[in-house]
Amino acid sequence: MSDRKDKITVGITQGDVNGIGYEVILKAFEDPKMLDLCTPVVYGSKKYSAEHKKNLKMENFPFFFIENPEDAKRNKVNLIESCDDSAELSIGEPTDSSGKAAFESLNKAVDDLTSGKIDALVTAPINKKNIQGDDFDFPGHTEFLSQKDGGNKGLMFMISEKLKVGVVTGHIPLKEVASAISEQKIMDKLKVMNQSLKNDFNISKPKIAVLGLNPHAGDNGLLGTEEQDIVLGALVKAGKEGLVAHGPFPADGFFGSTQHLKYDGVLAMYHDQGLIPFKALSFGEGINYTAGLNFVRTSPDHGTGYDIAGQNKADASSMRQAVYLAIDISKRRISNKILFEGALKPQHIKDRKGRRAQETTRGSVEKKENKQAESETN
Repeated sequence: MSDRKDKITVGITQGDVNGIGYEVILKAFEDPKMLDLCTPVVYGSKKYSAEHKKNLKMENFPFFFIENPEDAKRNKVNLIESCDDSAELSIGEPTDSSGKAAFESLNKAVDDLTSGKIDALVTAPINKKNIQGDDFDFPGHTEFLSQKDGGNKGLMFMISEKLKVGVVTGHIPLKEVASAISEQKIMDKLKVMNQSLKNDFNISKPKIAVLGLNPHAGDNGLLGTEEQDIVLGALVKAGKEGLVAHGPFPADGFFGSTQHLKYDGVLAMYHDQGLIPFKALSFGEGINYTAGLNFVRTSPDHGTGYDIAGQNKADASSMRQAVYLAIDISKRRISNKILFEGALKPQHIKDRKGRRAQETTRGSVEKKENKQAESETN
């Protein structure tokens, strides 16, 4: 990431080209004010983008074609050719070729992101099945990006004005959730969430609520013992390490009674436990943020939308919010880095002053001792 604080260069992947990815990208950047906030670089295809523009009657939408992100024009929506587009589009249908194009776009964008050629990444939705291949053997974006970041443990962190929800287990079958939960895994996710709330959202002392796994949070062991055997232990450890984490709360009553409004973040045990209330409260304005990585990645909170693809029905609000959040977090990280580096300087000055004082004191003592020696000699 660059240290500049003006315009952030945001890479945007095309997602599954048979879905609504291009539609929400086009609609999000149809507003020229977006270009006052960032320099967008779309990783996609001239051919596919042109077909979507024609289908949406947006032929006048101006892409500026470049070969490298360094060539991006500040007041243009830039596009880099990033995939094999020899196959024809089948809008509304997942195909092997659309999955391949989604991966190639994503891979190229992440390579540029990790090498510092762009400042942040916004990913349009993929189909988690047709993107699978030799180079993508992951349940979704979060796991792929974590691996690309050197194995760092990313956190799926759903963000909106009303709610921030992370999950201990992500894209795994429900029958595997209980065995996948451990004290260490809960602690890992709590630490990532706590650090993200501090560094990415500037919340100095985050309060985090932790949900139970079972109905009624196990009802004192009657409906399951994971809360007593695992979750409580993690909460005790979190407290000892200075984290403010409360729970375990029964998920239904927690959201139903609006307790979530008292906390800066909520850690759910599994995907639907966190995402169902999140989308019920925030759909259309929510963002999927991968916390805990050395780079910034956001995404809309919806899927490929095959059922409405090509019909000019997709709402670009979540894509627009994903771009806003990517910009905000990138700028906060830059500001915090500058503040951190600035905070070190007074200490360095103090250390230098301290050394000078010690040297002056030593010199005075030595001078005094020399005078005393001369007096004794005389």
